[in-house]
Amino acid sequence: MQALGLRIDGISIGEGRLTEFGVTLFDYFRFRAGLLLNAVEPLLMNAGEVRPIFQSLRTKLKPRCPLPMNKQKGKKRRPAYLTGIINMLVEANTEGLPCDYDPHELTVVHRDGSPLRTLARRVDGAFPSAVNPIAIWEVKEYYYTTTFGGRVADGVYESLLDGMELEDLRRVERVHVKHYLMVDAKFTWWDCGKSYLCRLIDMLHMGYVDEILFGKEVIEGIPRLTKEWVAIAKR
Repeated sequence: MQALGLRIDGISIGEGRLTEFGVTLFDYFRFRAGLLLNAVEPLLMNAGEVRPIFQSLRTKLKPRCPLPMNKQKGKKRRPAYLTGIINMLVEANTEGLPCDYDPHELTVVHRDGSPLRTLARRVDGAFPSAVNPIAIWEVKEYYYTTTFGGRVADGVYESLLDGMELEDLRRVERVHVKHYLMVDAKFTWWDCGKSYLCRLIDMLHMGYVDEILFGKEVIEGIPRLTKEWVAIAKR
């Protein structure tokens, strides 16, 4: 703070002593670091780890849902493993209810035939559809990237934008659309992008996303979440 020419009297009262806010701030930093080190890092996978999980589920579940390819070219073009795993698990656990695995339209919420809100960008999945969804989700998988590039950073802040729009919808219109983020690729997120993992944890605690599933956490997390969605859909 001092190096940036900023005041520190809100954090420190001198001689290394912290204000009440400073204590809270440093406690949060320690909590966030421990969460990332002990809970998040062990869940992140590389392509070699996620590929057999994808293949096993495809053999076991015989899915009819989309299993898209990634957006890379040449030797790096492969199935979008995490997206495919998520799609297969959603299909297997939503009791035949509809789901839009790749919305080609903006998320829209309406009430009594009148539009309430249209989100600024398309998401990666919506249940049961992008119109009046119960849940929407975004997938950030980067198994074959070699750096933490601008596209990855943009993805983080796009999720923040969605979360802010949904928070406003919840506050103003009392409509709660569940918002989830699923991320993976150990090299990209852990080796290159720890500061952005910090932003994800911050986003979670700011209430801009209902839950974040990291790497192999989707295997148990998606069946658990979809049960909640189905229960809401059947009300």
